[in-house]
This record gives sequence, C-alpha cells and structure tokens, in this order.
Amino acid sequence: MFPLQGLLAKKLGMMQIFKEDGSLIPVTVLETGPCTVLQIKTIKTDGYNAVQVGFENKKKQNTTKPILGHIKKAQVAQPPRYIREFRLSDGTAGEKEAESFKLGDRITSDIFEGVYKVCVTGITKGRGFSGMVRRWNKHRGPESHGSMNVRGPGSIGSDTRLTHIRPNKHMPGHYGVDKLTIDNLEVVKVDKNKNLLFVKGAVPGAKNGLITVYKTDLIKKIPVVSAKTKGKKPEPKPAPAKK
Repeated sequence: MFPLQGLLAKKLGMMQIFKEDGSLIPVTVLETGPCTVLQIKTIKTDGYNAVQVGFENKKKQNTTKPILGHIKKAQVAQPPRYIREFRLSDGTAGEKEAESFKLGDRITSDIFEGVYKVCVTGITKGRGFSGMVRRWNKHRGPESHGSMNVRGPGSIGSDTRLTHIRPNKHMPGHYGVDKLTIDNLEVVKVDKNKNLLFVKGAVPGAKNGLITVYKTDLIKKIPVVSAKTKGKKPEPKPAPAKK
C-alpha cells in the first residue's frame, strides 16, 4: 500500500445502502483512481517531499506540449485530464516515503482500506446570479397591504452619514462554483475491484465532477461495556397501565 494521504476521484452519484440491522444509510459513490504517478519530488530536488499524480485521460491533440513532455519522462501513454500534487511527510521520513513510489505507478482505492473517516473537497454547483432569499437564506418581505418589496434586499444602509454600503453586506450576486471541504465523512464501503469508495452523506459538486479525498487519523470508538452489565440481558420494559 502506498503511503499517500489523499487521492483524486470522480463523483458518480448517490444511492442507499442497508446495514445488517436494517438501517438505511445515504451514501455518495466516488470513483477513486486509478491515479498515475507523474513526478516524485524530494527535498534534494524541489525543497519538499511530494508526489504528483494524474487522473483520467484526454486526447493528445487537446494537450499542450509542456504537459506532453512532462508525461514522457514518466513513460505515460495518455495525457491526464487532471494533475494534482499530494505532500508527504517532512524530513527524512518523507524521503523514505518517496522511495516507495516509482514513475508510472497506478494508485487505486486500496489506500483507503481500513480508514474510518475522510475529508472531501469539491467545487459546488453553479447557480448563476441569485437573489438574497436563495443565496443567503433571507426572509421574504410582507406580501399584503400594497407591499412592493417581497423578495428585494430592502434597506442596505444605516443612515445618510455613512453614504456608502458597509463591507461584507449580504447582497444578490453570483452563487456557487466555490471550493468547499466537508470534514469527517464516514467510509461505509471500499470496492477494490471497481475502485469505488462509498462515503456516508452528501459531497459537494455535480455528477462526474472532480473530487479530492483526504484521509483522517480518526479511529472508530468501541463502546465500553462495564463488568457489571457484561453478560446480563436487558430488563424488559414494564407494560403500560390500562386506563
């Protein structure tokens, strides 16, 4: 398994998974990899330790010559659509981690085996120019007695002394297409054969959008059972009194 803290993925959509106890879990399906190693950076060559990977493929005619020359060193046939970099540990520990990578290696969803929770970064859906009700979840104005300000911004200044709008005022404008990170999403299932990662909950972005998945150091806590209650059957609840 490669000592990499994250991987590029593609959002396929959402579905439902049933547990053994019958409870239903909404999950997002992510196609994690395979990502190809394009460059290995170390302190001696670049001043820091990192691994550069490529995800998905695109046509050579749509790729610039610098990128074609870059992937030629890694002996990669098809140019990648996305190129990203993941940092390794600092110092000599990171140099040892870099030695486990080779140019052209393919990194798959195996690195998430045994991981409890992950952090997911994506670009939110674009919603164009939106008003304050949709963009900032503002209340609507009165709709009766001749009110002409139902979904409008209303007053945007305090008095005539300032003669300008204060900074960071909630106003209509462009909504969406923002970089958003969701922390501590639970990993429900890892499908190694199809390189699929099932994450509990929603993930920012549209279908087939680029997603970056990072590992976390969180460990699933097992509930502690005291010696007094261990092996004892739960007492049945008393029947409700008849009226």
